Amino acid sequence: MSAAHILVVDDEADIRSLLKEILSEEGYEVEVAANAEQARAARARQTPDLVLLDIWMPDVDGITLLREWSSANADGCPVVMMSGHGTVETAVEATRLGAFDFVEKPLSLAKLLRTVERALDAGKRRRQSGKLLVPPIMVPVGKSRLMQQLRTQLQQIATHSSSVLLVGEPGSGREACARYLHEQSGRSVRPFVPLIASTLRETDAQLRLFGREEAGHGAPVGLLEEVGNGTLFISEIEDLPMSVQRLLIGVLESGRFTRLNGTQPLTLSARVLSSAQPDIEHRGAEGFRRDLLAQLNALIVRVPPLREYAEDVPELLRHYVDRAVDSEGLPFRRFSVAAQNRLRNYPWPDNVRELRNLVQRLLIQGGPEEIRLEEIEQELAVQQPSAEPLVKQDLLALPLREAREQFERAYLQQQLLLCNGKVGQLAKRVGMERTHLYRKLRSLGVDFRNVSED
Repeated sequence: MSAAHILVVDDEADIRSLLKEILSEEGYEVEVAANAEQARAARARQTPDLVLLDIWMPDVDGITLLREWSSANADGCPVVMMSGHGTVETAVEATRLGAFDFVEKPLSLAKLLRTVERALDAGKRRRQSGKLLVPPIMVPVGKSRLMQQLRTQLQQIATHSSSVLLVGEPGSGREACARYLHEQSGRSVRPFVPLIASTLRETDAQLRLFGREEAGHGAPVGLLEEVGNGTLFISEIEDLPMSVQRLLIGVLESGRFTRLNGTQPLTLSARVLSSAQPDIEHRGAEGFRRDLLAQLNALIVRVPPLREYAEDVPELLRHYVDRAVDSEGLPFRRFSVAAQNRLRNYPWPDNVRELRNLVQRLLIQGGPEEIRLEEIEQELAVQQPSAEPLVKQDLLALPLREAREQFERAYLQQQLLLCNGKVGQLAKRVGMERTHLYRKLRSLGVDFRNVSED
């Protein structure tokens, strides 16, 4: 079998030389090009099995060259983009144009070789099936400090095999982070199997997890066996019935499981990722086993709610518009500056999921290319229930006086609880004269007597 042919396109001679040396030592046949003209000529001479393409080149940049190859419906070999100045927008654009993956300089040798292997494997399967298998981009989107820290943390723990608990509010993107961990790991060519905890009923949990031992073909295969060396993602672990918790703790502690009617134990090879809401640590009294939590939270990742990185909302809006246009064929629309500013100040009680649904709804409904503030206000007209926490209420949708009263009421109620219902202590805490505070509490309908009694 002949060695895979790789074309390296980079304007830096040192990079070209280094990559040629490394990849040649790995047994690949390597050709190099210093610019777009040489790259075009190399592809004309021989169709490569893989192209490593630098983005920033002096004559024609890599994105332009990739767009040229994509529009010309060239040979379709996988392309991996390289850049020392990578941005999320560049990665998104490269993926839209068909790039298989995106690696940053300085190059990590281990990651580079892993990406090369995955890309060559995808190219091989493409030639067999007639379709290039490009993984969807799973990079958490955003330039904020919070999202940069999240991406760094996920990249750091991706190569480990320890279990990971992703803690965050519903809709915050915990499954996307789990998929990103899987894609960045050495298990990326193996299955990623999601499991919603509430779908595991006590009556059939063993069958679904372990499968059944039967003679001949057609025996049901359990999820743990189906995952193999891949990744199992259990969503909302707090919804696991107690009997299922017992099953899982036994498997995780022993590292083994046995099919129903079987006698031969099988080894658990999968990495287990899971998600839970932020109060999972306090669920012990409500029937969640702490020994199971200890098995699942060897590493903990906090996935922040969207309201904590609202500066990324404009970028997220563009990201989901582009994705809906490309994957669903919806008409392109863009958000006006006023509409973006309004949405930056919206509390997003359902987090990124709510933003994605809003974008999809606006594109399906259609209208002028520019989405204006008036259209956004109509979409946000239905107010959140008053029982929602203050941080999740859209105060901007209310008149100033009503918004101020709502804020003051929620603020003083919470502060009063922290002061154990003692108005004197509350007055010191909030910096108000006690008589004035009593009047304020009465005018807002805050019953401080009941708090005191409780």
